[in-house]
Amino acid sequence: MSCVRMIRQTMSGEPFIKRFLPRSLLGRSLMIIVTPLVLLQIVAGLIFYESHWDKVTLRLARGFAGDIAAVIDFMRDYPGIENQAWISDVAADTMGLTISKRRNEILPNVAPAPTGIMEKMLVRAVEEGVRKPFSFDTATLDRHVIVTVQLSDGILEVIAPRKRLTSSTTYIFVLWMVGISLILFSVATIFMRNQVKPIRRLAGAADDFGKGRDAPRFKPEGAKEVRQAATAFIAMRERIQRQITQRTEMLAGVSHDLRTPLTRMKLQLEMLGDTDGTAELKSDVSEMEHMLEGYLAFARGEGEEAPTPTDLCALLGEVTEQARRNGGAIDLHTEGDIVIALRPAAFRRSLTNLINNAMRYADHVSVRAGQRGDAVEIMVDDDGPGISADDREDVFKPFFRLEGSRNQETGGVGLGLTIARDVVHGHGGDLALDEAPGGGLRACIRLPL
Repeated sequence: MSCVRMIRQTMSGEPFIKRFLPRSLLGRSLMIIVTPLVLLQIVAGLIFYESHWDKVTLRLARGFAGDIAAVIDFMRDYPGIENQAWISDVAADTMGLTISKRRNEILPNVAPAPTGIMEKMLVRAVEEGVRKPFSFDTATLDRHVIVTVQLSDGILEVIAPRKRLTSSTTYIFVLWMVGISLILFSVATIFMRNQVKPIRRLAGAADDFGKGRDAPRFKPEGAKEVRQAATAFIAMRERIQRQITQRTEMLAGVSHDLRTPLTRMKLQLEMLGDTDGTAELKSDVSEMEHMLEGYLAFARGEGEEAPTPTDLCALLGEVTEQARRNGGAIDLHTEGDIVIALRPAAFRRSLTNLINNAMRYADHVSVRAGQRGDAVEIMVDDDGPGISADDREDVFKPFFRLEGSRNQETGGVGLGLTIARDVVHGHGGDLALDEAPGGGLRACIRLPL
């Protein structure tokens, strides 16, 4: 099982709709602003096309049909070929129509079916205004419309500009809608980006603090609520830092006070020689020193060590080599060069605790490290008895031990895994336990790059 499945929560239980919603605050804010705007544009467009577009197109078509009817009336009132040129000139000059008459011809019985709004309105207007058999052609000429009307002595062909039947306000309206929408969306994006920026800085400061990095330039800014959250975060950070400092100073004093009597006890035992009971007392004193070192290591955490770019492969090599010198059978496999910002001493302690824990219960330990996407994964596998699924989270609790004894030879003081996870969390990563592929226990560290 990979570290991603071990550490990250699955999204399988997430509602279906939420999977397609924006994840960021900026995206959700823009969606809240843009969604009503889009709906408004759709409603306005529907209203426009239902009322303005249909009505305007019908009126233009009726005007065009009225001109055709006027031309037909002229031809009826002023018959003869000699008046044909005069009627054509009047139609061209005053109506913008090009007319011609084909005598002794008959329209075909099959007429084209109207498809678009313009054609439907044209058919409706000509039927109402001309009231004669007719046909139309809107495909032959790109910028003109041809209407042919059946007269008693032939066919009247009328060619008119297409713009007489369409309104340019339609396109202007659409352009205005799209243009204004883009302008409003741009303004909203700029405004919301400025509003979200302080929240991102607050999140960055919190992440830096969680990883042990200081953020001295962080200050409250933005909206009132964001300023309140930032001020509360700064106060919380100061309280936590003060508590950590006080705890470290207190334990440093306790360490000094306890080491003094322990040293005297060791000297007294050395002076007693090999009398009865001295061996057991020396073992108890040594165990007390071991426990004291574990408590102090847990209390100190990472101390004041600053993160530095560290060759992780070299660090793993040093830790595993030290374990081999202590008698452990360890395999190390690293994928390429891995350089990451670490606190070397603290992270070394974390790795040492994990490997020592594996060596305590197993005969063979395998350590692997590699980059997986935007993170580095370190896996420590052993062939020991492993840990039951119910106890895998409990072992990270301070002083929790699966064994009931306090014998340091069998289980230590119950702080090794606690310190290891605490250090990994301090680097912004996570540490999880699972069953190794071949049995035993797998410890997986995942660190963000």
